[in-house]
Amino acid sequence: MNSTVNIYCDESCHLEHDRQKSMVLGAVWCPVAKAHEIAVRLREIKQRHKLASSFELKWVKVSPAKYDYYLEVLDYFFDDDDINFRALVIPDKSLLRHQYFGQDHDTWYYKMYFSMLKTLLNPDALFKIYLDLKDTRSAHKTRMLHDVLCNKMYDFRKEIIQSVQIVRSSEIEQIQLADLLIGIISYVSRGLSTSTAKNRLVERMRTRSHYSLTKSTLLGEKKVNLFVWQPKEVRP
Repeated sequence: MNSTVNIYCDESCHLEHDRQKSMVLGAVWCPVAKAHEIAVRLREIKQRHKLASSFELKWVKVSPAKYDYYLEVLDYFFDDDDINFRALVIPDKSLLRHQYFGQDHDTWYYKMYFSMLKTLLNPDALFKIYLDLKDTRSAHKTRMLHDVLCNKMYDFRKEIIQSVQIVRSSEIEQIQLADLLIGIISYVSRGLSTSTAKNRLVERMRTRSHYSLTKSTLLGEKKVNLFVWQPKEVRP
């Protein structure tokens, strides 16, 4: 029987005209058999830091007062062998020239999502993919992404990629963890250094991962797998 893997996806600065230079797509994944245990551990960390169980772990909430909490979450991620992370980074969206490749931003977006996920997908396992609820187009985006991923995997009966569904990040601890890790990568990619607490988390992730967080890792890297994408050169 094939094992089942849950993949929890999130994104940062993915809109075409949001005035943000870089974009990050990312995913945390774990065996479905370990998903409940991981969620419980993340909730226990909240409890140890006197945070309500409803408190949502998010990069934008990082502050000096909550630094110890976020540090423990980050260390838990590195200490648990059942959780892994992959991110695709687009360093400079201003270099995109969709018109030269006969596509719009949405089409390119789905291509990037497949590029982010393709190293995680294989025909020897089953996959359930969860996306954070973002906007009114989320349902359409979910259907499109499921179709694109299945077609790319020749999974025309959707037997390998069993589902792609929208969830609320406030209810799913692993989506919140993905938000934190993507936030760190996005912060580095945008060259920010305005928050002491965030700077310290960046350095902690660099130390634990042994990576600069600015360059692609080896394709086979599991714990922190990064792909820094560059557009093809457009020649006149």
